[in-house]
Amino acid sequence: MEEIGKVPHWILHFGNYQMVFDKETLIMTWIVMAFWVLFALLATRETKIIPNPLQSAAELLIGTWDELVKDSLNLTDRRYFPFVTTVFLLFWISNMLGVIPFLSEPTKDLNTPLSLGVMGFFVAHYSGIKFKGFKAYIKGYFEPIFFMMPLNIIGELAKVVSISFRLFGNIMGGSIIILVVSYLVYSLVLPPFLNAFFGLFVGTIQAFVFAMLTLVYISVQIR
Repeated sequence: MEEIGKVPHWILHFGNYQMVFDKETLIMTWIVMAFWVLFALLATRETKIIPNPLQSAAELLIGTWDELVKDSLNLTDRRYFPFVTTVFLLFWISNMLGVIPFLSEPTKDLNTPLSLGVMGFFVAHYSGIKFKGFKAYIKGYFEPIFFMMPLNIIGELAKVVSISFRLFGNIMGGSIIILVVSYLVYSLVLPPFLNAFFGLFVGTIQAFVFAMLTLVYISVQIR
């Protein structure tokens, strides 16, 4: 049980300042990125009319998210497609990484979902200003009545907290449950099923929800 709360760090010193990095989160995130780079290289190495399994999987992922983004935003271009798809793919494999022995989910570190949540927030609001114009964008905060402005601002900021903590809570909570149950039953029978449930099922659902909510937030701002 001593594993709970234990966080290995890398500390870099710059004069009187120091930067602290979560060692495990960084390594696991690099593994996820390396996986997708390798997958992309193998899937596109020899593209054919009759695709191989990797090419089929890549086309299914890309095609599905391309349609989702088009239907949600109703735009003729694909400017938001790379960002939303990358968010899903990053979190999808990150959430499932804990299924593999000796690896852990980088999303159980709040910094990971929070950073993508903040990025989605700025993308959405920048898009709102770009599509509506600054005057119309600001005016939206005073609707339906002008004194609703503080509540509207709080509501927008709450979206970042909600989307980030939802993913973090589910992944971190699942990891703690698996760890506690493993100690109670000596890692027999039940923990592998819990690991598969939280890693594969819950992990996939949470990655999809995060990406779709990001897409919805962008959609709300540009309309």
